[in-house]
Amino acid sequence: MVASLLRKLIGSRNDRQVKKYGKIVQRINALEPAFSVLSDDVLGLKTGEFRSRIQQSESLDAILPEAFAVVREAGKRVLNMRHFDVQMIGGIALHNGQIAEMRTGEGKTLVATLAVYLNALTGRGVHVVTVNDYLAKRDAEWMGKLYAFLGMSVGVVVPGMDPSSKKQAYAADIVYGTNNEFGFDYLRDNMTFTADGKAQRDLYFAVVDEVDSILIDEARTPLIISGPTNDNSVLHIKFNEIVKELKRAEGEDSEDGDYTVDEKNRQIHMTEQGHQTIENILVRESIIAENDSLYSASNINLLHYLNAALRANVLFQKDVQYIVQNGRIVIVDEFTGRTMEGRRWSDGLHQAVEAKEHVKIENENQTLASITFQNYFRLYNKISGMTGTADTEAFEFQQIYGLEVMVIPTNQAVARIDHGDLVFLTKDEKFNAVADDIKECQERSQPVLVGTASIEASEYLSALLGKQKIKHNVLNAKQHAREAQIIMDAGRPGAVTIATNMAGRGTDIVLGGNLQMELKEVPEATEQERNAIKMDWERRHEQVLVAGGLHVIGSERHESRRIDNQLRGRSGRQGDAGSTRFYLSLQDDLMRIFASERVAGLMKKLGMQQGEAIEHPWVSRAIENAQRKVEGHNFDIRKQLLEYDDVANEQRKVIYAQRNEIMQAEDVSNAIVSMREDVIAVLFSQSIPAGSMAEQWNVAGLEESIEEIFGHKLAVHQWLEADDGLHEETLHARIVEEIVAIYANKEKLIGVSELRRFEKYALLQVLDNHWKEHLAAMDYLRQSIHLRGYAQKNPKQEYKRESFEMFSEMLVKIKQEVVSILSRVQIRTQEELDALERAQQNTPVDVHYQHNDINAMQGDEQTSSEADSSQPFTRDDKKIGRNDPCYCGSGKKFKQCHGKLA
Repeated sequence: MVASLLRKLIGSRNDRQVKKYGKIVQRINALEPAFSVLSDDVLGLKTGEFRSRIQQSESLDAILPEAFAVVREAGKRVLNMRHFDVQMIGGIALHNGQIAEMRTGEGKTLVATLAVYLNALTGRGVHVVTVNDYLAKRDAEWMGKLYAFLGMSVGVVVPGMDPSSKKQAYAADIVYGTNNEFGFDYLRDNMTFTADGKAQRDLYFAVVDEVDSILIDEARTPLIISGPTNDNSVLHIKFNEIVKELKRAEGEDSEDGDYTVDEKNRQIHMTEQGHQTIENILVRESIIAENDSLYSASNINLLHYLNAALRANVLFQKDVQYIVQNGRIVIVDEFTGRTMEGRRWSDGLHQAVEAKEHVKIENENQTLASITFQNYFRLYNKISGMTGTADTEAFEFQQIYGLEVMVIPTNQAVARIDHGDLVFLTKDEKFNAVADDIKECQERSQPVLVGTASIEASEYLSALLGKQKIKHNVLNAKQHAREAQIIMDAGRPGAVTIATNMAGRGTDIVLGGNLQMELKEVPEATEQERNAIKMDWERRHEQVLVAGGLHVIGSERHESRRIDNQLRGRSGRQGDAGSTRFYLSLQDDLMRIFASERVAGLMKKLGMQQGEAIEHPWVSRAIENAQRKVEGHNFDIRKQLLEYDDVANEQRKVIYAQRNEIMQAEDVSNAIVSMREDVIAVLFSQSIPAGSMAEQWNVAGLEESIEEIFGHKLAVHQWLEADDGLHEETLHARIVEEIVAIYANKEKLIGVSELRRFEKYALLQVLDNHWKEHLAAMDYLRQSIHLRGYAQKNPKQEYKRESFEMFSEMLVKIKQEVVSILSRVQIRTQEELDALERAQQNTPVDVHYQHNDINAMQGDEQTSSEADSSQPFTRDDKKIGRNDPCYCGSGKKFKQCHGKLA
């Protein structure tokens, strides 16, 4: 009560900030008359003037009013668009590293130009991050005219660009691209072998469009660059048939069935009966031996295939989570409804879905590099963002990214009417009511946008409208090619558009139809014809306004209130008339899983009958509470993912920093010398402990260790017999001296420059190989670490401790392998080197760029049966003995080379 009273007296923090920024806008407005009389050339020269002032240590904040006034003037002249005062407030918020929440249609694309131009004056490059390639290209071309007028260069980064074009794009003052491409380029840059091969510059400032979609929704899954592993398609096909024989238990706690389904967490758990059933089937199929257990050491990997097949068949539905397109499984983004080309689920899930749909099964992948969006965007010196819906996630933005959400006032008052939710008992009743509402709107020429949560629901509603002969368009992942045309027509009188989630579409629905798009379609039209098109549009526009503007219908509530608000926000842009209503049923996923008991109880109290709908604030409040629970649950998932990735992130920073140092160094010989000394010191201390008696020395073991690592047999035993004066320190010094002399002799034969080049290449190669193996080991550790909870230990603390030990061991192995390779390197002729280089160039590099699947990750952390999801190994040739030479040609024994890694 006191807080509410204070807010009324002095206003909220948001109100105070709007007022503060409003004073800066007054200063910008005062400059407009003086800037409006400048010629185009003089206005363009302002950029050079600002840059020289920055070089003389003037701050960006001091230049802000003039820079914003210049951008506003340029917008008027180039784009025929003048920034509103509220857009100026949004631009100041972006510059200050805040999130500007602006309603749909308030011109966020134009707002970004203010902060982007100001920060690009530093010459350090500004990244504008969009949700898809279409928006990146569109915005770069559209706003690029303004930047070019002011003398700034603009680049666009999209998938499939050649390295030189991408590097050129990143060299521009302002770079447009998607969150995925920026993230993948960062990972790719840290996999190159030369400093010139890097595309990105330092990460200085990023403006993230649809910031909630990118930093919240997509942050649940990390970016991964991966390469293929062994082909195990036969096992995926077998298990796809096997799981069809299993029976689902009635409830989550029931044992009367083979498995239970936890829909809230999207997990499947095998029952005792299920374990017995699956073992009987595996024996019958000759996959495991009779009396053998699924949990024996030799069979544990089969759980990986069982779990993936179950999840693919029970939890993943065609036309909801994925579609089948051209013989491939294409993932559908649950938040935007778009297809995610090139993305693959991890942990064998994608292969299991391919087996389920009987399409070609691609190989599973091994992680080569990985990063979460949280940790990627936290690499920037400063980030800011824009969206129509961020306030509901303000706490997460502040806690994870240190970003404050600022709600920007609308330019014109919102005239949209938001009707209460109508709740029915069944889905059929709900969809019939939706169809009736659409029919009424069409009869009065009011355009309708119907939002659905899946492709399946959009096609069901489309079939229902088709039976009633209601003309309509469907916009989902299957019709994405016609997206621009469908959106262009969505505001016409009586138009009906059924669409999956409209988040991130980036195109406004204009009442009466999109006039600008219509004019673009007739570039050769005469002035008279253009005027006729404008007059026709004005007539349609007025007709739609009279009918009540765009009517938005939500066919169900989403897990997140933000997605609902984004759908609502399509109506009532820039003060237009409009209305919204959500239709729900107790059979909807959200209601059934999270709110059914509470809402059903309320309906009983309110005396609801079959075929009736109920509209009551209590019901709406209960549904919102259910959504809050889901949002909290999803936040916990993202937070847990981040806490685990933070451990890997610290190690990633160390490895990438080390890698950059190696790439930029001309000569790494000092590092090699240090590594060699460290390796000898470790070998020496293992056989001759410090302060030990000569009788305790393991001289034979020392000779063998030196031969294994360095490839040279030193007669240490003979030295000791021949020289009584050799003691611990002098013996150590002599070993170092001998090894250094052998290496120096090799240097003379090879040549200093050639050996220096090879040292650098070997160091990078070994570092990358071990980092790749370390990432896989970290994945397996994270998947099984939750079991430590049964021993009353904190899994996160255990993960930190063990991952640190693994990292330390990796660094030791890197030193040993680098020293070993350089000591064993053979001298080849120029012809042999040329042949080797040609062979390497002809070797195809097959990598995949993907989001990991958060549900797969969750399952691995929560289900003990997935403690180990590595691949079963099938031997193609004879078994290699532990003491045989390693097959890789290193010259070491198998047990000390790849056998040790295995």
